[in-house]
Amino acid sequence: MTAKILVSACLMGHAVRYDGAAKPLSHPVIERWRAEGRLVTLCPEMSAGMPVPRPPAEIDGGRTGADVLSGTGRVVEKTGSDVSGAFRTGAENALSLALATNCRFALLIDGSPSCGSSFVYDGSFNGERVAGEGVTAVLLRQNGIEVFSDREVEVLVERLAGYSAARLMRRAKVAVAL
Repeated sequence: MTAKILVSACLMGHAVRYDGAAKPLSHPVIERWRAEGRLVTLCPEMSAGMPVPRPPAEIDGGRTGADVLSGTGRVVEKTGSDVSGAFRTGAENALSLALATNCRFALLIDGSPSCGSSFVYDGSFNGERVAGEGVTAVLLRQNGIEVFSDREVEVLVERLAGYSAARLMRRAKVAVAL
């Protein structure tokens, strides 16, 4: 069975971002993975019923997705509305889809309060970044799904090659044992 990859819908060209835009990821391997049936596309916010467009949202107070999941942090829109519940629901939806479709990996847009895997914005709406993860990225990692940012496609390519080689070795050992 081929390892599947959960991918942020905006990276696949879907206009689902808060501003109604997409952030298509242009990389030759994406088309190959699509042809192989490896890609499972989802926007966590859209899956939670959030509209497009919607006000920009950031994790408040320089906190991260782990804080939102634990209830000690919150995601707020620029308007001041607390949308933490929708972001938690979106993360849970992403995890459910990943598990149901055998996704072992995720390729997510960095910086997003959902999908950020190395940084998120600090809640000031001034473009200030803090190291950390978004709500969905944290929940996926907590459940054994390896998360890569849109800037780490080559790292994911290498990891998939290692994963496939390890699976072949395990199969060979099982066949020999039989």
